[in-house]
Amino acid sequence: MNKKIIGVATGAGAAIAITLILFVVLPQLQTGPSHTIQPANIMHNPKLGLVIMPPTQKPTLDEIRKAYAQAASTGIGRSNVYLSWPIMEPTQGTYNWGYSDILMGLNREQGLNVTLYFSVINNQLLGPFPSWMGKPQLDQKLQDQTVAILDAMLSRYYIVDYVIIGGNIDNYFRDHPNEIPQYVDFFNGVYSKLKIKHPHVKFGNWFSLNDITNHAEGDIVGKLNQGDFVAYSYAPVDLLYYQSNSPDNEGANLQKMIDFAKGKKIALMEVGWSTDKSINGTKDDQQKFVKIVYDFYKKNQSDFEFLTWYRQYDRPVDTCYNSLYQGNNSIFGNNEVLNNTAAYLCGSGLFDVDQNPKPAWDELKHQIQSIPNS
Repeated sequence: MNKKIIGVATGAGAAIAITLILFVVLPQLQTGPSHTIQPANIMHNPKLGLVIMPPTQKPTLDEIRKAYAQAASTGIGRSNVYLSWPIMEPTQGTYNWGYSDILMGLNREQGLNVTLYFSVINNQLLGPFPSWMGKPQLDQKLQDQTVAILDAMLSRYYIVDYVIIGGNIDNYFRDHPNEIPQYVDFFNGVYSKLKIKHPHVKFGNWFSLNDITNHAEGDIVGKLNQGDFVAYSYAPVDLLYYQSNSPDNEGANLQKMIDFAKGKKIALMEVGWSTDKSINGTKDDQQKFVKIVYDFYKKNQSDFEFLTWYRQYDRPVDTCYNSLYQGNNSIFGNNEVLNNTAAYLCGSGLFDVDQNPKPAWDELKHQIQSIPNS
């Protein structure tokens, strides 16, 4: 099988994550009258989160607010915010706060902390970067630029307490192993400078658990576990992004997160189960997997920084398909991988496309509310 096919089949999460904000909120946000939805009087657990997504691809601000309020009603205490450098700093030294202010404000309204995904590496790509930056390398210049923009964001948004600097980096360094020492120096430089001014914020790298498991490459985590914690995504899929195993079998892989981290605390940035039949998904298996993941969390809570479930709502599969880059340099090597990835992403919601809750929604609420606040 083509190496590029394998890479994306097992590590598309971060590449998709960076596009979530693009096709969920930014280009299609419908402005107009809106009303703040006051948070319910509920205790929020800051170690438990949900990737919050409205049910429509072209949401109004009110629809987004309702999605946040609904998510917060479960008792979660955090969500992910995905921001990209080209959006945040389109011209050198000039920050575009419009979209990030909306997203951070929505979290603040509901009393949620934020895990910020602002990554210089996304899956197999170094970048993306604004055009004014040219083609950056992992050097002192990029280190200083990264410190500057993250310092600006962390100074503006006090609710951010975790930052991902490298996303699904196992995929990138599989193709560029000689750059690992450069990245370690880069990360350590960014980390040490930001920690001085923002000591309460924790920084880490993100790995694809399914990717390193399918490739038997767990040793890469130990080479790149700099920072305060090791973050993972986990899509319970095989090399073709097909859910070929049972929830029990996939749940057995969760222990590997702790083993690979070698003493560092861990975090689950995104974990989910698709109910799309085309990739062997069912609602019963999704509900069972929620329980398996949360049972593992309860048994190993002292090892976790946080756990965030992926995701709130299904979307029509073509919306995920169309959002995946398919140009000449696309990392999607064939249609099977592309179709399965879209089916996984758009079918992983806890509500279906008709906005009806799946059994896993009630299971998630039950699990969250059964865990004492940390």
